[in-house]
Amino acid sequence: MVTTTSIRSAKSGRARNGPRDDTRLALLFILPALIGFGVFLVWPTLRGIYLSFTKFNLLTPPQFNGLDNYVRMVQDPVFWNALKVTLYYVILNIGLQTVLALVIAVMMQRLTQRTWLRGIVLTPFLVSNVVAAMVFLWILDYQLGIGNTILAAVGVDRIPFLSSSSWVIPTIAFINVWRHVGYTALLIFAGLQTIPETVYEAGRIDGASEVRMFRSITVPLLRPILSLVLIITVVGSFQVFDTVAIATRGGPVDSSRVLQFYIYDVAFGRFQFGYASAMSVALLAVLVVVTFLQYRLTRAETSDLA
Repeated sequence: MVTTTSIRSAKSGRARNGPRDDTRLALLFILPALIGFGVFLVWPTLRGIYLSFTKFNLLTPPQFNGLDNYVRMVQDPVFWNALKVTLYYVILNIGLQTVLALVIAVMMQRLTQRTWLRGIVLTPFLVSNVVAAMVFLWILDYQLGIGNTILAAVGVDRIPFLSSSSWVIPTIAFINVWRHVGYTALLIFAGLQTIPETVYEAGRIDGASEVRMFRSITVPLLRPILSLVLIITVVGSFQVFDTVAIATRGGPVDSSRVLQFYIYDVAFGRFQFGYASAMSVALLAVLVVVTFLQYRLTRAETSDLA
């Protein structure tokens, strides 16, 4: 026989066995990532900001020198040239990479969605920057490179791709576009999967062409994904280093000395870690400003699908 007491006991038991609080378990799982984030990102960042106000060469303890490193940076023509070269590279790289990636992603979406094709598109991204730079250094060599050999065979003058001030940055941008465009295209392709097919069907019923649907449907609805892709690729482009270090070493005559390579040269070539840290902090500030402006101008937080 069920009594009032047994009913109350059952209810209290269910209350005690209600929704579990998994906060501690969740913290336990993310703890390794938090430790890695703190040790390899937060601490080096704080340490670099501190060193930017010091004179430090690894052999003696850091000596506080106030804003001397930042004053030197403002007066350093090599720094401003490196920043200008980096901006030039970023504009070329982002413009070409985004357009090509968008075209490739749309073709994969509209023409074929075979898995093996995505694998082929992604293949260059699996090649390391160092290997890609070494391969293209051989291909584009002025005298012995197969690229210039082909140009000479068809009657075109040889081009000093990596030894000319006017060609070196476009060539480096091309190398990195070749390597990263597949990955960027797959990110955009993933965004295309979120656009309902019914929207395109309505466009076809209204008589819209593929070009018109791309301009009026695909691009507007893809805006949040494009914003994310632009933020990722711009931040990565500002940190270009491997290709320059292998292919040109900043030459000829500082025409490919990007900011990241100049920071490396000052730190590990001249052991002026305080000044290198100041330039690193300046680069961090530039990236923060650029990312914020991109986020606001592209309205990445909103979607036309909502």
